[in-house]
Amino acid sequence: MKECKITKLYDLNNTIAKDLFVGCEYPWEVLPKIKDFIIKLGESLDSNEYDKKGDDIWIAKSAKVAPTAYIKGPAIIGKNAEIRHCAFIRGNAIVGENSVVG
Repeated sequence: MKECKITKLYDLNNTIAKDLFVGCEYPWEVLPKIKDFIIKLGESLDSNEYDKKGDDIWIAKSAKVAPTAYIKGPAIIGKNAEIRHCAFIRGNAIVGENSVVG
């Protein structure tokens, strides 16, 4: 199981979710914590860089989101991300900077 450890799979220096993994050894250990983490992180995001949509969705102003995309919160869409036509984000999701979904 050593190959499944967080330290083997991820470079946490490249994610805004770094703190979510503190105290965890395997990725699945963070699953019950994702929702609350996203809401707390979202509330701390700079409103000059992120728009808040509804109660629990934050979208970077530099992100491109197709009008046909569906985003269920809690969710954070990172800077310069692209959410394409008919993409479906089911919630409890962080789409990283420069990512493409759809």
